[in-house]
Amino acid sequence: MSELPKGWESTSLKESLSVKSFISDGDWIESKDQDTNGGVRLIQLADIGDGLFKNKSSRFMTMDAAKRLNCTFLEEGDLLIARMPDPLGRACIFPGVNQKAVTVVDVCLIRNIDSSAFINPLLKYWINSPLVRNLIYSNSSGSTRKRITRKKLESFSLPAPPLAEQKRIVEKLDEVLAQVDSIKARLDSIPDILKRFRQSVLASAVSGKLTEEWRGGESFNPLQVEHNIKLPTISQSFKDHGSINTWVPIRLGSVVDLINGDRGKNYPNKSEYTESGIPFINTGHIDPDGTLSIDRMSYISRDKYLSLGSGKVKPKDIVYCLRGATMGKTAKVDFSEGAIASSLVILRANNNILSEFIYYFLISPVAKKLITEYDNGSAQPNLSAKSLASYPLYLPPLEEQAEIVSLVDQYFAFADAIEKQVKNAQQRVDKLTQSILAKAFRGELVPQDPDDEPADKLLERIAKAKQEADALAKVAKKSAKKTAKSKT
Repeated sequence: MSELPKGWESTSLKESLSVKSFISDGDWIESKDQDTNGGVRLIQLADIGDGLFKNKSSRFMTMDAAKRLNCTFLEEGDLLIARMPDPLGRACIFPGVNQKAVTVVDVCLIRNIDSSAFINPLLKYWINSPLVRNLIYSNSSGSTRKRITRKKLESFSLPAPPLAEQKRIVEKLDEVLAQVDSIKARLDSIPDILKRFRQSVLASAVSGKLTEEWRGGESFNPLQVEHNIKLPTISQSFKDHGSINTWVPIRLGSVVDLINGDRGKNYPNKSEYTESGIPFINTGHIDPDGTLSIDRMSYISRDKYLSLGSGKVKPKDIVYCLRGATMGKTAKVDFSEGAIASSLVILRANNNILSEFIYYFLISPVAKKLITEYDNGSAQPNLSAKSLASYPLYLPPLEEQAEIVSLVDQYFAFADAIEKQVKNAQQRVDKLTQSILAKAFRGELVPQDPDDEPADKLLERIAKAKQEADALAKVAKKSAKKTAKSKT
């Protein structure tokens, strides 16, 4: 540790505690000791946040069990330190939970009474600071799940400012980090806003609102397309509606070919996957942005690919998941060759529709609502190529489709650019918190006051009080032994 500011002193947690204060592990409480109807709350690792109490757990025990196990009841203001990840060593102040509470053995408890060399609010910040957090990790043990022992925590050397300065540091940190948290909360809310923005763009795209000036302000409710429409050809549909600039109601199957994967004897199993070759696409390869992941891709040999009778993709095809929790996942294909798993279907556009328009329709709120309507209703969510072909939609002319795709691309690119900026800002804010804590740890956050009592004076009084308490304890022990001996 570098040279400390004037009036500060380096000390361990054990040395810093006054006679009546203590540091201890939580209590060893097994499942058999717990009772869902008990009146004593069991505070667990899940409750310990990085600087805040999360209040998430819901385990309890009876008062009789707590007394039988000689548990230490928590008090408001106690400092709780998680001896296991994640992250390891995170600390928070216990605010109280309106009932008696104890904590588990993997949570370390510090209770400061009288004049210890640290106040718990400062200890919380110190333990969550980068320097101490790194110290905790470097002294942790365990191969699969790291943990830190209480004895090692007790032995760590920490800088103790004068008590008056500690209070000023805490006040400043509370103020500054609250501002940082406010900024972080605002940044964290932006991805959801952008998600709603993208969905709004898609809804406008498939309803005609995005290009309504093409039709003098006219738009459509795509969810009110008649489900019993039967149109022989797209050209006839446009003719019937009187204008090539009119959106016409169709079924998806009239403008795309739907191709299932090969479900026959040549369907590849996992033992036939190869390290490289022809991509074999399943739902796990579809990324949220509608692309296919190369990193997670499965492959089959060319011989296996050639043996398949169907389910082979071409560039600009769309693949769509038909079953399970991932039903509705959609991706664009840019592979020159590839095949799909049986849980997917290929949508291949004909000359009346752009594949990009199909993609935006399938990921729009309109198509998401249609999923529930066309699902087979069994316990396992399931669509078929036939039900997908029945999806009703309004089809714009090709020229307007191209304009819609161009506008959606522009809006999405705008949203992507904002999202990238937000991620960069979030990283900077995360680093800012650590930078502020490090600055406080070095004594650079608040001005010093020459009238503050130096920390070494308080530490001397604590050490002296402990020596006196130890001496009194020895005298009391000898007296007890003498009394017991005289009685025998």
